[in-house]
Amino acid sequence: MDNNIHYLTCERNSVFRLLMLSAGMMGAYTFVLRGGVFCNAQTANIVLMAVAFGQRRWLDGLYLLIPISAYFFGTIISEILPSPVRHFGFLRWDTYLVGFEIAVLVAIGFLPLSVPDHVVQITINFLASMQYNTFRRSEGTPMATTFCTNHIRQAGIGIAKLWRKHDKAAWKTSKKHLVMLAAFALGAGLMAVAISLAEVRAIWLAAFPLAIAFVMMAHADLGVERSELDHKPMGH
Repeated sequence: MDNNIHYLTCERNSVFRLLMLSAGMMGAYTFVLRGGVFCNAQTANIVLMAVAFGQRRWLDGLYLLIPISAYFFGTIISEILPSPVRHFGFLRWDTYLVGFEIAVLVAIGFLPLSVPDHVVQITINFLASMQYNTFRRSEGTPMATTFCTNHIRQAGIGIAKLWRKHDKAAWKTSKKHLVMLAAFALGAGLMAVAISLAEVRAIWLAAFPLAIAFVMMAHADLGVERSELDHKPMGH
């Protein structure tokens, strides 16, 4: 981190790692227990929709528009809400969002397996979209907090630059991405164990890292960063 740049708590590496840890848990939860799908991103749904249309399975293809739309509208809402929320002058939008995620995950833990998997899948689609669009830069470095593809790419770029050009700054960035990947994998692994012990209520485990992040951000919003509630995080 550049010591000459002031970063908000919602931009801290520690917060992003907690979000990534929780995202790994959510991804494992929907894959293991709620329909065998990953809800943190939409690439697979786009492919499956196109394949379904190509095979003339029209209803299957049209159904996939639902999770895609949930992700789409999550982005729109997370883009619109920060401005009115800022006028409350109490907490940042980023903090409210994490609190909302916690509440929704707790609610999901009360839904029995008899509730259609699609309900949980679409809900997590919506949460992942808002989180991905809200938390964009970790101490100046562009980061995704809900999926891994770009972290793998950036880690590879950093290692290549270190090898070819002895670029220590690139390697430092690469390590940040590797830690994010480790957090996601750890979350997924912990969730797999939790599901074997608690079944549907295992999703509550994903609320714990979010709760830590919420406390960190709320403490800053109400304290040392009280005068900076109007300040936008980098990348917004």
